[in-house]
Amino acid sequence: MLAEIIDATRFLEDPRHDGEAALRWLAARHATRTRATRIAGEKGFTDVVVAEFGEGTRCLGILGVLGGTGMRPERPGLVSDADGAVVALAVAAALGRQWECGDGLPGRVIVATHICPRALVRPQLPAPMMSNPADRVQVLDAMLDPAMQAVLSVDASKANRILNHTGFAITPTAIQGWVLRVADDLLDLQQAVTGEAPVVLPITTQDITPYGSGVRHINSIMQPATRTPAPVVGVALTAAATVAGSATGANQPFALDQAGRFCVEVARGFTAGRCAFHAEEELATLIGRYGSLERLQRL
Repeated sequence: MLAEIIDATRFLEDPRHDGEAALRWLAARHATRTRATRIAGEKGFTDVVVAEFGEGTRCLGILGVLGGTGMRPERPGLVSDADGAVVALAVAAALGRQWECGDGLPGRVIVATHICPRALVRPQLPAPMMSNPADRVQVLDAMLDPAMQAVLSVDASKANRILNHTGFAITPTAIQGWVLRVADDLLDLQQAVTGEAPVVLPITTQDITPYGSGVRHINSIMQPATRTPAPVVGVALTAAATVAGSATGANQPFALDQAGRFCVEVARGFTAGRCAFHAEEELATLIGRYGSLERLQRL
């Protein structure tokens, strides 16, 4: 996976590369079912890139969530916020390589991200965040697919003082307005991939409300949970120090490698039916006793 991480980083560092270039890059790495969609806004555009692998009744979505891959022309280089796109492209390349050698998965995996080398920046404490010039809801809807039965949302999450750890963390599971306990199966896979104790990024109720709700969010990592009924778990790229999303030279290859390998292992487990994002009976008990919280998914 480290080779794919390095290749994806080099690809995204080039400001000339867009969605069509990404399709060619993926095709060279044995990803055949791909598509790109350009979403334009008043101040620019982003290209959503999707790669699909396998068939079957179980389908996992792996999303690289971000504001942008660069902040040009103000600042050349790949920004910290690009971590989600790096991991998503690397995972797609790794899955393509595995399928080519006959080591495919028993189900379906959809990998999606977007490429925006000329994104915007917005102020937020403790560090500024990247912001996409296209409509965020349109971008999310283009990355999500109704077939996804569970979603991993990979996002750079270094611009906070909540988690001080260089590597990656996972979040509790969010589904239909509920924040559930952290999935045991995902904790097991995380510690197997890292060889260390699991690390969890805490999220709050306001983090799973849509942007535009008027409250502060840790970042966009849980925004997919506002657009899908499927369970969503964040895969957060983290740092021991507070790092702005607009910082360049801040993409840590070994942390990205661990996050990418985690995503692949979750894909293997979930499509084989041996990795659960939540306990369905516990969710049913909560809804039966306290009611639906789907209103939290809407403005």
